[in-house]
Amino acid sequence: MSVDRLEEQKLWEGLHPKTKHGISSIMRDVTFKDGRAIANSTGKDVTHLVDVTIKTSGKQVRGLKDRDELSRHQADNGGYIFAFFKRVTTIEERFPLLSRQDIARLMYIATFISWESNRLQSDNGRKHFTKKDIEELVGMSTKRFNEFFKKLECEDIIKEADTGEIFINPTVFYRGELRNHEYDITDLEHTRLFKSTVRELYAKFKGRRLGQLAVIYSVIPFLNFSTNIICYNPEETSEDLIRPMDLKRLSTLLGYKDAPSLKRTLNTIKVDGNPVFGFFENPHDHRQLRIDVNPRVVFAGNGEALRAVKARFN
Repeated sequence: MSVDRLEEQKLWEGLHPKTKHGISSIMRDVTFKDGRAIANSTGKDVTHLVDVTIKTSGKQVRGLKDRDELSRHQADNGGYIFAFFKRVTTIEERFPLLSRQDIARLMYIATFISWESNRLQSDNGRKHFTKKDIEELVGMSTKRFNEFFKKLECEDIIKEADTGEIFINPTVFYRGELRNHEYDITDLEHTRLFKSTVRELYAKFKGRRLGQLAVIYSVIPFLNFSTNIICYNPEETSEDLIRPMDLKRLSTLLGYKDAPSLKRTLNTIKVDGNPVFGFFENPHDHRQLRIDVNPRVVFAGNGEALRAVKARFN
């Protein structure tokens, strides 16, 4: 219940001086414990005579709303893992052995890592995944899976322990508190990749279409943290100063033959019927469209920024 401080002050000013003195004496003799006010001299509960409400500033209230917004978003999309990357460096440059299909499979597999150990396991944690389990998970033949797994090992992305347990390199993907991260990640950036959304998309993009899904992971190094706009200066904090990347330049960076080919790929990727990639007018150049990414898939900003991005896709 909110407190009307103005009305409270008027009431105080109208009290008799002796009454004011009595109330002030009570306040000097009070200890607050578990939300109750206890008189030190008598040990009696005098909560009804004093104000024990928690005072929060407007900034604190906004902060709580932002955290609640982000928490709801995370829960609605199955929780998240952290994806690490090098700023303005394509995934293909970082892991040159991986094809687009490999990248899509890796992104999917990573949603099964355990909390802070990065072991691949079932969601309930009762079963750790072996190579055979992962082969079945991604739906590949044994021969093709072994080739895929070998590439992940060569890129130092995945490791098989003597026990048969499989671990993902925590400098590539990680699930847990960042303060408990045991590796040096100072030269890397990170964002949230939402688990249920990635899994839903993977289930839809089978066979030859699977490579199209890799574009989600590929654009991450060019995403502005707060706005989810694909741009040349992703570290920029002022939306007015963001330099959106045009489709032609992005298609060149990602190795597509031309801009129309990339646009067709982006337009096919949808979650719950909503686009993962949105095209919006560039306010600085009305002849061009900027490309935004739906925060249901990937997002690094706070709750306030999240509301603004979500509004563009609703």
